[in-house]
Amino acid sequence: MQNNSSQILVSVIMPVFNAAPYLSIAIDSILNQTHKNLEFIIINDGSFDDSKNIITSYPDSRIVFVDFKEQKGIVAALNYGLSIANGSFVARMDADDESLNNRISLQLEYLLAHPEVGILGT
Repeated sequence: MQNNSSQILVSVIMPVFNAAPYLSIAIDSILNQTHKNLEFIIINDGSFDDSKNIITSYPDSRIVFVDFKEQKGIVAALNYGLSIANGSFVARMDADDESLNNRISLQLEYLLAHPEVGILGT
């Protein structure tokens, strides 16, 4: 690969609504990616469980925390995340999912090798 993919900023957007039981696993799986140059936009969509406390307990500077006081829905949360994303690429994450630690690296490598591909799902 000719591009230095480790320098490419990737924005990971994760809406959260009452996902406390799964949230730490989801957050850890993104923060522990082999591709380190990312911003992690986490949007708390009016959760009334412990989600906000879990998110704010992470002292990682890559986290961009957005706190909707009232639930606006996943579409509004994603659109807001897209509006503030700074990355050359955007990755979606669900608050109850876990990503393999090389997910972002593999997706980025594939997208760089296949510029005709605009969207990649895994």
